[in-house]
Amino acid sequence: MPLIAPETYLKLVRGETRGPLATLARAGLALASAGYGAGVALRNRGFDRGKDVHRAAVPVVSVGNLTLGGTGKTPMVEWLARWYRGRDVRVGLLSRGYGRSDAVNDEALVLDENLPDVPHLQDRDRVRLAEIAVDELESQLLILDDGFQHRRLARDLDVVLLDALDPFGLGRLFPRGLLREPVSSLKRAGAVVISRADLVPADRRAAIRDEARRHAPAAPILEARHAPRDLVDGDGEPSPLDGLAGRSVAAFCGIGNPEGFRRTLEGLGCRVVDLRVFPDHHPYSAEDVADLSRWAEGSEAELILTTQKDLVKLRVSNLGDAPLRALRIGLEILGDARPLEDLLARLLPDRPGPDA
Repeated sequence: MPLIAPETYLKLVRGETRGPLATLARAGLALASAGYGAGVALRNRGFDRGKDVHRAAVPVVSVGNLTLGGTGKTPMVEWLARWYRGRDVRVGLLSRGYGRSDAVNDEALVLDENLPDVPHLQDRDRVRLAEIAVDELESQLLILDDGFQHRRLARDLDVVLLDALDPFGLGRLFPRGLLREPVSSLKRAGAVVISRADLVPADRRAAIRDEARRHAPAAPILEARHAPRDLVDGDGEPSPLDGLAGRSVAAFCGIGNPEGFRRTLEGLGCRVVDLRVFPDHHPYSAEDVADLSRWAEGSEAELILTTQKDLVKLRVSNLGDAPLRALRIGLEILGDARPLEDLLARLLPDRPGPDA
């Protein structure tokens, strides 16, 4: 995102910031979007012609989106990996590794915790990673995380997520809006999944489906929700969700869609007395932990909640005297999942090998 605070940027592009300077800034962002769009179009034309596209020796399923920010790609990746592992397929996960330069990033830490039997490789060069996963790890199928725009590695299926809370990035390309590429790019999708569908009314979901179908008429369109599974502490030990209803909680997160987190907590019956938002992929420091401890003690909440993506970087079970837990979620397909499962089944190896 531009070099301003994420909250400030979002208020600007959403039109919430008023005045002549804001109007001028939006005009400048619109001009920059035109140049960005031209670059995206040129790049996609090259990939459409097969330029610099490399095919792996095994099937590749890509999970991606159209917009900046969180749409639930990590839960979708986990759902797909579990589906294939349940059929004894050796799966490898490939991702670029946004967010940290010195180690694996937060999404990788979450996937490693939730999928201990699935290797996860991170590097900018996903073509090279695919070769390593097949040749050295004997992977039979690869899942490409955040792969819709990273087209050097050919894929057999593109699963594209649309966040029901903001599916089309304000209808404008970055930096004037939140679209990474035009909505028309959905024509490349093999399947479309509307995530957080339970957080919007039926008429809104129908409108999203209609728009997606207009651009991807042949792709099945499914709806999903982020289903809370349990709570985990800093050591990864789980505990049930029982007893959250009616409790006063203070929450914090550094994710792409903090409003989705708030709504999930409220859906569990929590009384959210405060929500503190950090930038996506925030690297928590010792100073942050001390500051959060003071904030937690001042909130007078019974419990402090965060996301698993945040807690894997903190690895603490208390902030001061306040207990800290992460809400672990899993993707749940609403309705009939068979249209997606039929596509996945076409990529099953003829003779799956034994468990890795």
